Amino acid sequence: MQAIFVQFKCRPGKAYAVACALVETVEEISEVFSTSGQYDLIAKFYLDAGRDIGHFVTERLQVLDGVSDTFTTVAFKAFGRG
Repeated sequence: MQAIFVQFKCRPGKAYAVACALVETVEEISEVFSTSGQYDLIAKFYLDAGRDIGHFVTERLQVLDGVSDTFTTVAFKAFGRG
């Protein structure tokens, strides 16, 4: 599995609706948080190995009502206890 993080800029007043739409319609989502700064939300997704990240972001995420921009980061390794 490949982990990616996507930050979302939302149209004014749409951040909660976008967060709900992500949770309800995108099965690859792991978690979503509201954030301060230039972006309104950040979400973590797990994609199958070899899945085209560009198509996933542009065809599944950027088209959600209320999304005005995204910024995608690919994660290479997870660190933690255990």
